[in-house]
Amino acid sequence: MRGKITIIAGLVLFCTIQMLAVGQNDPKAVEILEKVSDNYQRLNGFSAIFEYTYSTEEEGLIQTNTGEVTVKGEKYRLTLNDQEIFNNGNTVWTLIKSNRYKEVTINDVEEDTEELTPSNIYSIYKKGYEAQLAGSSVMSGVPVHEILLTAEKPNAQFEKIKLYIDKSKNDLMAWEIQDDVGGTFKYTFKDLNSDINIMDDYFVFNTNENEDVEVIDLR
Repeated sequence: MRGKITIIAGLVLFCTIQMLAVGQNDPKAVEILEKVSDNYQRLNGFSAIFEYTYSTEEEGLIQTNTGEVTVKGEKYRLTLNDQEIFNNGNTVWTLIKSNRYKEVTINDVEEDTEELTPSNIYSIYKKGYEAQLAGSSVMSGVPVHEILLTAEKPNAQFEKIKLYIDKSKNDLMAWEIQDDVGGTFKYTFKDLNSDINIMDDYFVFNTNENEDVEVIDLR
């Protein structure tokens, strides 16, 4: 599960990094991605329930789970089974809960990270990826663009990312990431609410109010 968290929270570079090798990008793909990014930036924030799956070509679908995420700019709060991540843009708290113990690990948010997070999925194409319009399909009855992002560096954390974008609304509906052993993680929004007003303290884990949780501060 930690691997899945890294991929999601592995799912905060936001519009500050210039696109590399613009000439190698598909202009149509970039146009679509810019509309998606513009849509996101106009929101005060959003919350969503999503489904995430893991599959391989040999074994097919291996695992399916659901999670919840709330995003506001560079801030996000992510809940997955026995883990919850709070990120207020400066500090990230990773809370692990089990029947035996509860612990939270605290880290500073790293600048220029290559991690994929719930907040930078909308702008990851601006950092070291070539974008190509790979085709079209239908997802849950909705026509979507399929845009493939390919890393420019051979040692990038994510070599390929595929985004599924609603053709009419320019909203991100799902994305796929391949791991280094041939498996595919796919994340699909199932219920999204963009009409919300979120207080900033929602993205902070308050250790004083959770005295039963062991604190591991790595800052």
